[in-house]
Amino acid sequence: MKKSTLFLKNLLFLTALLLFNSAFSQSSLSGKVTDDKGNVVSGANVSVAKKATTTDADGNYAISGLSDGATTVTVSYIGMKTSKKEVVISGATTANVQLEQEATSLEEVVVTGVINPRSKLQSSVSISSVSVAQIEQGAPRATAELFRMLPGIKSESTGGEGNANITVRGIPIASGGAKFLQLHEDGMPVMQFGDVAFGNADIFVRNDQTISKVEAIRGGSASTLASNSPAGIINFISKDGKKEGGSLMQSIGVDFGSNRTDFEYGSPISETLRFHVGGFFRQGEGPRNAGYTANLGGQFKANMTKEFEKGYVRLYFKYLNDRSIGYLPMPVKVSGTNANPNWSSLSNFNILHDTPHSPYFLDNLTVGADGERRRSNLADGMRPMATSFGGEMKFDLGNDWKVEERFRQNYHNGRFVSPFPAEVATAASFATGFGVPNLTYANGPLAGQNFASNGLVMRIHTFDTEINNFNNFTNDMKLTKKFGNFDLTLGYYKAFQNINMSWLWNSYLLEVKGENAALLNAGPNSVNGLYAYGVPAWGNCCTRNYDANYEVTAPYVAGQLKVNDKFNVDMSLRFDSGKARGSYAGATQALNLDVNNNGTIEGPEASVSVVDNANRKPINYDYDYVSYSFGGNYLLTDNQSVFARYSRGGRANADRLLFGPNVLNDGSAVPGLSADMVNQAELGFKRKGQNSSIYATAFYANVSEQNWDFGGSGGGIRQIQRKYNSYGLELEGNYKVKNFSVNGSVTYTKAEIADDVVTPALNGNKPRRQADFIYNIVPAFKFGSSKQHNFGFSVIGTTKSYAQDDNKLVMPGYAYVNPFINIELTKGLSASLNVNNVFDTIGITEVEEGSITENTDNIVRARSINGRTTSLTIAYRF
Repeated sequence: MKKSTLFLKNLLFLTALLLFNSAFSQSSLSGKVTDDKGNVVSGANVSVAKKATTTDADGNYAISGLSDGATTVTVSYIGMKTSKKEVVISGATTANVQLEQEATSLEEVVVTGVINPRSKLQSSVSISSVSVAQIEQGAPRATAELFRMLPGIKSESTGGEGNANITVRGIPIASGGAKFLQLHEDGMPVMQFGDVAFGNADIFVRNDQTISKVEAIRGGSASTLASNSPAGIINFISKDGKKEGGSLMQSIGVDFGSNRTDFEYGSPISETLRFHVGGFFRQGEGPRNAGYTANLGGQFKANMTKEFEKGYVRLYFKYLNDRSIGYLPMPVKVSGTNANPNWSSLSNFNILHDTPHSPYFLDNLTVGADGERRRSNLADGMRPMATSFGGEMKFDLGNDWKVEERFRQNYHNGRFVSPFPAEVATAASFATGFGVPNLTYANGPLAGQNFASNGLVMRIHTFDTEINNFNNFTNDMKLTKKFGNFDLTLGYYKAFQNINMSWLWNSYLLEVKGENAALLNAGPNSVNGLYAYGVPAWGNCCTRNYDANYEVTAPYVAGQLKVNDKFNVDMSLRFDSGKARGSYAGATQALNLDVNNNGTIEGPEASVSVVDNANRKPINYDYDYVSYSFGGNYLLTDNQSVFARYSRGGRANADRLLFGPNVLNDGSAVPGLSADMVNQAELGFKRKGQNSSIYATAFYANVSEQNWDFGGSGGGIRQIQRKYNSYGLELEGNYKVKNFSVNGSVTYTKAEIADDVVTPALNGNKPRRQADFIYNIVPAFKFGSSKQHNFGFSVIGTTKSYAQDDNKLVMPGYAYVNPFINIELTKGLSASLNVNNVFDTIGITEVEEGSITENTDNIVRARSINGRTTSLTIAYRF
């Protein structure tokens, strides 16, 4: 009995010891969750047995208090396939999980213009992204063409590789470029100001296979998390080599001159070090009949990432050396009425396929900014030279503190040169104006012969600008601290932007002809087609030079509160201040200047426009403005949410403030015009179904703007100072059933000029080029034994809009179709055929004139989308 009692005591003691040991030696499980491209997945649900957690901003998770042995780790995230992974837990165990993306996902983690990375479903901002696959299907012929795939963004990409006019939600294109929108590369701005005259940010950006995706935020926290971008941010995000692999791609133009090679490769070097390199080289005539190699150049990019125990460091490099043709308005025939015009091509100039560029019109002699003789080549077109390097780091400092630092140095210079038709008329009309009996061919096969008096002639102003120095530097540092359910962010933004540019324009006569147009002489008034060094038809307004430097300082603070599992709110505040320093000089006329040094004063040399350096004016003003944004997101269910947001953001005026009444003789700016403000309100709904998703956002915007544009009486430059209102609705969605999918977006915008200071008669009118609806839709079908092939098409369109703010001449709505097919020839090797504008649809995006003489044939100057172009691509992915 005693032995039995002793045995029971020992058994009870041993059991208690095992239970005690088990209680104090339970194991843990941790790891990282990524997607199929190696990107971290923040906010994923991770569950083991009866315990669960979510991944942090770096994709990490940790669960403690687990028992040893085999178990199942379940990881789910909206928009991705749920993963169930068998794991044997023994002590501190690590299990990394890779999730596969669902085709219908609109819920990927977003990082652009937000306080902390979140899924779309959890974000209180309007943000969209375009994947590499979507870009390939869309077959953009220029970088700006891919912006057409983003809801709410209207991109007039008819200028070629760059110089696009981009607007968001009815915020107007009063002049050109993207004034209230910034383009970023890996979270850092390409330019501090998106609408520098003849130096738009998109000129210095190229799309290639190094891009993992393009994200775009409209409105919202873009006002407070970046400077000078209250309308939004478009961010080109690079691959970083986390997943080994690469691609080699060769693309040729089947029916237009283009030959392009892309390459990219990335790989881990070790467990903590990885890299990615890539770029492209291309050459060809381009999508229009230039008559010479108009596109020539390429880009190289590289980055390297080093991971540490509590963070990472990444370095970037980019070199862009490119030459791309820049398209400006062209002659087009218009008949009918202003309200119902008929647009068509001239008999010898096709608005879809031709251009005023010509191999007989390339050499251009001018007087430089300092009086030196200078030659430019019109084949240079948009000629960016860009070298950029930068870096980012992010570290966990412990005690819920984190630090994030980004910097980028851009060295930008180059040239923009292209022929602009200031006037189109008959040769007889021009001959009369110059006091000669007729015009003669200046060059080409008919040199010296008379030009037909009823033939059409263009008065060409060469938009010839030298980008001397557009260097800019950006540094953005922020600290974040977590206090329970509240995240606090403190940030400091510092940037510098040089804008040193010379405008050196000439005037020519050129025949209206689609291919190989010749220059024309007007007797002794012109030499080799040149009739003026300057632009006398515009009052010699535009020869100028400016050397300005802009310093931007912006501290900001942001807070994000998770009220409960369904509701989160965020608030942010930014204070921008800036200093503008430098000098600028306009034109003066030098009489009897022998520009070509031939010892004779010829017709164009009697009065020559030169930079008036003797009367340079100072730039010396400061500015400041406050931006704020607050919003909230509420999860109605696990797959749908609503959000609301109100924001106020600013955009400092830079070079477009100069050469007018807005900068005084002492260099100070007229009060109230150094920065323009944008107020915005948003209300949105998001839903993710099993095979579909939808994203709807109602918006309102109020905008003040100072600007200028070419136009006004007799040409030249007209000043703009006004306010705008706009409201509307964005819809973005997709649907998938079996092998068929469709995605697209439509944006309705109602906009008006609320208060025009310069021309009050325009009050209540619709801003020019603003359509009620813009839309795109992309149906696609997968086929093959493994569904490895696919084909489909995109439809991109817009309803009608007005050519100018006086709301007379209508630019008709249009929709053009872009079919594509991709065939996998063997594993890793594929062939794609893409057709852009398969039906040769005319789509007018810009008109210089505001009205026509009704019920007769008119000739106006306009830009249309390109005609049909077909490309064939062979790609090998490994």
